[in-house]
Amino acid sequence: MKKVEAIIKPFKLDEVKEALQEAGLHGITVTEAKGFGRQKGHTELYRGAEYVVDFLPKVKIELVLADEAVERAVEAIRKAAQTGRIGDGKIFISNIEGAIRIRTGETGVDAV
Repeated sequence: MKKVEAIIKPFKLDEVKEALQEAGLHGITVTEAKGFGRQKGHTELYRGAEYVVDFLPKVKIELVLADEAVERAVEAIRKAAQTGRIGDGKIFISNIEGAIRIRTGETGVDAV
C-alpha cells in the first residue's frame, strides 16, 4: 500500500476530487494548509502599509491506496491540479506498512 499526499491550490480541489472519482478512486482526506516553496509568498498593501504574506493558502489531499492504483491517482491529481504557473503544488508518495478499519477489524488493502 502507498500513501499519496498532494499539496495543491485551494481552487483546484473540486477538479482534483472529480478526477479521482472518474479514475475510480474514493476515500480522500482534505486538510487546509499554509506554506510556500519556490513561490516564497508575496507583498500586499493594507491601509497604506506593506506587509509580506509568506505562507500561502494550500490544500493537502491524502489517499491510501493499493500499489496498483498509485499511478492512476498521481496522473489524475497532476492533470487536474496543473495550471502551468508557479505554486501548482507537489505530490508525495510513501509506503504504508498497514491499515486497520476500526469498525470491522479488516486489515491491509481491505481496510482501505
